[in-house]
Amino acid sequence: MSDAERLLTAARELCDALRERGWRLATAESCTGGGIAHAITAIPGSSDVLDRGFVTYSNDAKIEMLDVEAGALGRHGAVSEPVALAMADGALRESRADVAVAVTGIAGPGGGSATKPVGTVCFAWAIRRDLATAPWVKTATHRFEGDRAAVRTGTLITALQTLVGLLKQRQDV
Repeated sequence: MSDAERLLTAARELCDALRERGWRLATAESCTGGGIAHAITAIPGSSDVLDRGFVTYSNDAKIEMLDVEAGALGRHGAVSEPVALAMADGALRESRADVAVAVTGIAGPGGGSATKPVGTVCFAWAIRRDLATAPWVKTATHRFEGDRAAVRTGTLITALQTLVGLLKQRQDV
């Protein structure tokens, strides 16, 4: 199966899983520049499940739109699981969504370092349980090989496939 087919399949499965629960999704994206939301909107009827998307490419946008703490950016860097988690949490707070996915990474070709090479992407998925308790969350870091397009495509597929898996696995949230 091609990457395009994998992406379309994952987006369709996610829309179906969200629709079954009556849930809506918010995205918080940096290195993908809105690609996750774009993949979702390729599915007919996606307006039933996509609430909104935040493209927060700059640190200022992360702070202003998602209330990511400047201190977290300073301590961990924009490409870190704590910042991805803060982005997902902010997307839930600033939307009417039940589920959020956040990605922040280094797509390349430049911008990498010894500790965070090109292809490093941090993810967070958050599911709102109710207004009185903190959301259920999962974070992960992946390193994708290839050029900028390959890193971004791998990020999109991983973000969607993982969320589909979490929704199937976590019937209690």
